[in-house]
Amino acid sequence: MTGATGRVALVTGASSGIGAATARLLAAREMRVVVNYLRSDTAARDVVAGIEAAGGRAMAVQADVREAVAVEGMVEQVRAAWGGIDVLVHNALTPYVIKPFQDITWEELGGKLDDEMRAAFAVTRAVLPAMTEQGWGRIIYLGTGLSRSPREGMIALGTAKAALAQFARYLAQELGPQGITVNVVEPGPVEDTRMAKVFDDEHKQRQVTATPLGRLARPGDVAQAVAFYASEDNAFMTGTTAAVNGGMSMY
Repeated sequence: MTGATGRVALVTGASSGIGAATARLLAAREMRVVVNYLRSDTAARDVVAGIEAAGGRAMAVQADVREAVAVEGMVEQVRAAWGGIDVLVHNALTPYVIKPFQDITWEELGGKLDDEMRAAFAVTRAVLPAMTEQGWGRIIYLGTGLSRSPREGMIALGTAKAALAQFARYLAQELGPQGITVNVVEPGPVEDTRMAKVFDDEHKQRQVTATPLGRLARPGDVAQAVAFYASEDNAFMTGTTAAVNGGMSMY
């Protein structure tokens, strides 16, 4: 990555999994990283401590990304310390149920849709003024391959993330003239995440068998794709989706 020194990156949901891996990688590439978390204070501070021990700069900031007031407070805290946010990695995963359509309630499906879009709306609105003012910004949303390739029981998550992906394309079209790129990273199954713990070993083995590269993704694999989209090197890709799934789904 070139020219990243001093850029400020906000990574939502960064206390573990993909978010933590992304925070560490962006810090290693000389960005100042805001490690957002909801409840995992100790884990978030451990991520910050690890970054600082490696010579990087980071701060942990608590905020529920579904709450606009909390998000504005977080961005103001960052602004006071480091200035405006240059890179947004929106990774925070709001709760969802795993149920077939015939068992799911509208409150469960509609609630996930509302949480997903409310959070994306709030964090994006909060970081845009600084990006717009400087005529440069990078926005990366974490989606899921389930938004394109349905799997039993995952209708709430897959539908919500499909909405997020289309939201990203509209933003890419609108914000491009202002020097802001907007892209989506869609992982397949990822080891060492909350979602990975939902399914048993037999299910996991079926996923591995269906993957040409012969393993599931690790958080660091996803972080690499995010880091490219966040970099100065990504000067001409916007409105795109990176599928990080080892070839499990090709589209």
